[in-house]
Amino acid sequence: MRFLAGLLITGSLLGVAVLSGRSSEIAEPEPAAGEARSPVLVELFTSEGCASCPPADALLMRLNEEGRVAGAEVIVLSEHVDYWNYIGWTDPFSSAQYSERQSRYAEALGSQVYTPQMVVDGREDFVGSDERQARAAIVRASRERKAQVGIETSAGANGKTRVALRVTELPTLRAGARAILLLAITEDHLSVAVSRGENSGRRLSHTSVVRWLKRVAELDGGKDFQTEIEVSTASDWKAKDLRAVAIVQESGSGRVLGVGRVKLWD
Repeated sequence: MRFLAGLLITGSLLGVAVLSGRSSEIAEPEPAAGEARSPVLVELFTSEGCASCPPADALLMRLNEEGRVAGAEVIVLSEHVDYWNYIGWTDPFSSAQYSERQSRYAEALGSQVYTPQMVVDGREDFVGSDERQARAAIVRASRERKAQVGIETSAGANGKTRVALRVTELPTLRAGARAILLLAITEDHLSVAVSRGENSGRRLSHTSVVRWLKRVAELDGGKDFQTEIEVSTASDWKAKDLRAVAIVQESGSGRVLGVGRVKLWD
């Protein structure tokens, strides 16, 4: 089966919780003054029902707060899977859509489905709390040629937000592959007191939680692309903590070809 980022695919999933310790940062030369940092997408598949996930959530928060690793601009997504909900705690941010996206990554990477699982630029996966491996993978991904992804927001009609997207300089695709443009809305500074399940009695904090994810378009590999989309936000989402993240991803392999992020509201 092929990887089409963001599409819903039915399939059984197994949650395997694994924990790894924190290690030191990988040394890498800083970019020269005025040189742009290469954007790298870091996705964490996590769950409030998983006892091994909080250290990975904490690592994702550190990466998000730092915003960079060596020559990379780090853009993070926290995607809460739903297959842990059966053990007594329903994660309020969980969705079958993110479980299925994780399953597609496992298929494309020849990996397994487990939590916490971190995926860097759709190219590498590993235990989500392994800081040394995360930083090394980000450095490697930053060396890859990326599309330029422009993203701007403005007020739309009926309280919606208009998001303008532009993709240029798309890298060469693999034979038979297509470039898929996705748009995610994320929310920072989320905190939940968990009353049941493996994390019962703990207050868990999260960053860049994916609240909404949509496939926007399929791109012609030889041409620049631009479009606009209007986005609605839920009343319980905190406007000041919302960001829009545009992702260009290759079908089949799942590799990230480009990524950009902006605050939804200034």
